[in-house]
Amino acid sequence: MKKEFEKYKGIHPGAVLERELDKRNLAQRPFALSLMEHPQTFNAIIKGKRDMNTGIAIKIENALGLEEGTLVILQAYYDIKKEKQKFLHVARPDITHLRKSLFWDTDINAINWEKQSGAVIRRIFERGNITEKKEIIKFYGASTIKPIVKEMILKNKNKAKKG
Repeated sequence: MKKEFEKYKGIHPGAVLERELDKRNLAQRPFALSLMEHPQTFNAIIKGKRDMNTGIAIKIENALGLEEGTLVILQAYYDIKKEKQKFLHVARPDITHLRKSLFWDTDINAINWEKQSGAVIRRIFERGNITEKKEIIKFYGASTIKPIVKEMILKNKNKAKKG
């Protein structure tokens, strides 16, 4: 896969196809018909509602002069990203032990517990009760939490010295 497509890893190949068609000033419907594909199928792929199968990917790559396998590889990376997201939504603390009011500014079910771990830990240790703190320690582990809490304590000490 060419370096220009590396940045699209994890993005649906339909979005990349749409960009390529726009860049080349090609209309979607005539292009689909030129490949002997149904325009509706093509539109569903571009909108990300349908995966791009290998047969269509090869036709598109040949017609646009793209390196063979580029769109198939992008589809694979997109599939990997989808699977990882499923895992992230499963891997979460028992939110029945967390008050939803702690997350007043966000949907607690939409939190990416891995990426937002620092913010979650800080919020729970600033405003949470003992049950909530225990749940977060159980989920993240003490080794992840200690440096963040230590940093919070140092910041509070520095604020107290200044003020």
